[in-house]
Amino acid sequence: MSNHLALSDYLVFITYFLLVASFGYWIYRRKQKASLNTKDFFLAEGSLTWWAIGASLIASNISAEQFIGMSGEGFFVGIAVAAYEWIAAIALIIIAVWFIPVYLKNKIYTMPQFLKMRYNETVALIMAVFWLFLYVFVNLTSILYLGAVAINGLAGGEYLHVIMLGLAFFALIITLGGMKVIGYTDVIQVAVLIIGGLATTYLALTMVSEKFGLGSDAIAGFKVMMKDAPEHFKMILPKPTAASTQIEIDRYVVLPGIAMYFAGQWIVNLNYWGCNQYITQRALGANLETARTGILFAGFLKLMMPVIVMLPGIAAYVLYKNGHLPQLEGGSKDGAYSAILGFLPNGLKGLSIAALTAAIVASLAGKANSISTIFTLDIYKKYFDKEADEKKLVWVGRATIWLAMLIAVIFTWEDLLGIGGEGGFTFIQKYTGFISPGVFAMFILGMFWKRTTGVAAIAGVLTGFLLSVFFNSFAVPMFGTNTLFYTAYPDGKGGFVIPFLICMGLSFLFTMIVMVLLSLAGPKVNPKAFELDKEMFKLKPTTIVMIVLTLMILTALYAKFW
Repeated sequence: MSNHLALSDYLVFITYFLLVASFGYWIYRRKQKASLNTKDFFLAEGSLTWWAIGASLIASNISAEQFIGMSGEGFFVGIAVAAYEWIAAIALIIIAVWFIPVYLKNKIYTMPQFLKMRYNETVALIMAVFWLFLYVFVNLTSILYLGAVAINGLAGGEYLHVIMLGLAFFALIITLGGMKVIGYTDVIQVAVLIIGGLATTYLALTMVSEKFGLGSDAIAGFKVMMKDAPEHFKMILPKPTAASTQIEIDRYVVLPGIAMYFAGQWIVNLNYWGCNQYITQRALGANLETARTGILFAGFLKLMMPVIVMLPGIAAYVLYKNGHLPQLEGGSKDGAYSAILGFLPNGLKGLSIAALTAAIVASLAGKANSISTIFTLDIYKKYFDKEADEKKLVWVGRATIWLAMLIAVIFTWEDLLGIGGEGGFTFIQKYTGFISPGVFAMFILGMFWKRTTGVAAIAGVLTGFLLSVFFNSFAVPMFGTNTLFYTAYPDGKGGFVIPFLICMGLSFLFTMIVMVLLSLAGPKVNPKAFELDKEMFKLKPTTIVMIVLTLMILTALYAKFW
């Protein structure tokens, strides 16, 4: 095992960099004048194909926290963590069928714009400011930090700050060209991500096969893993009993069995894919059929993501358990992916770094563009310069991108936010999960219940946040470990904890009740309610085929690994 790169690794990575950069520049030059139009710069209006939209969605979604964090959860929990990816495929069907028609019919370009049209300007401004802080100080910084740490570990552990600057600069090159450049370069990024990820998975499986004396056979390695760690190939974790070990309890707390499918798993996915500027922005500039097909294509790609980001973690667990991965100190789950990558041969290590870089840079670029879009269209144009022309708004957008990336570099330089202290995946889940129930309740009622009011929306966001904090930190001391609504489990440190996904589900339930009760005090039809008709939700035969195929694959996967 070596953490130093060979000449072939550098050549592979440089080839990847030149390919993405030159292709992005070519796309930019092809439509340089049109990039001075805000709808083209921020939304690539009408120019992204369905496959570019789908690829861009995945490229923006998969980053270092997925490679490192989900592989780590695969090491610790097993295939059950694939629920995040496979339920996302169903969530994307729901978004494509019911959410996107509402956005496109009402010409929604940003999420704060949706809130202003449906509720009022106060709700829109509050959420615009919140999203800017969340995207800059949580998402952008964590993506940059985790990405730099992951690549630095592969490159020898001596270049953290250089890698940070390199990732930020690479993302800037892509982002400053606008959404069209981001969308089409994401196609290359996803291709590199998938090829590099599959190569790593294949190597991990063959390593297992070789260590168990079966030769270099990936299929044999997979069978060994299923036989040696059967508990890691169960989608539904059993509820702990008095006889359960602390490790079994800890696994259940992360992914609370069948209960999570009636609680937070849906809120996480539907809020992320349907109410998130960072994601929906890719489809908002397209027509309905192109947007729908692109989103469903992303759903297909999500089905295979566990193979790339989760299986290497299970392979690392089997190898570590049998004494074949001694360099994984203390069995740390966050080191599982890097431990596997350390065994890659020359050239393949460069490809894996390229895959990681592709995931990181695509996420940075997408996030920076969303930050720029919200600030420019929802804050600058409305409150600072209402008469600004298109050219000026584009340049304000570009300046915002520079500033956001600079802030991210400053805060990750010495890990000022403590991302590494609590683990990057936990950091992101903690700060986005608390607000998700309230935000999702506000969007879902705003779209499909005409009575919902602006007062209810503000109350919903505040209630969702406060209840998330309450169930996570204060419910057990006040009401005990076992109630009608939840069961708390020992955390191994002398305390008790309610599974996070259960907390989210409870927060969402009570937030919906609060919003409904407050809305009942208003008129039967809010004047700002959206007009919906059946024609908006009609599906073409090809769309139905894609949906049915996705559901059939998911059914087969759950039947196999239930």
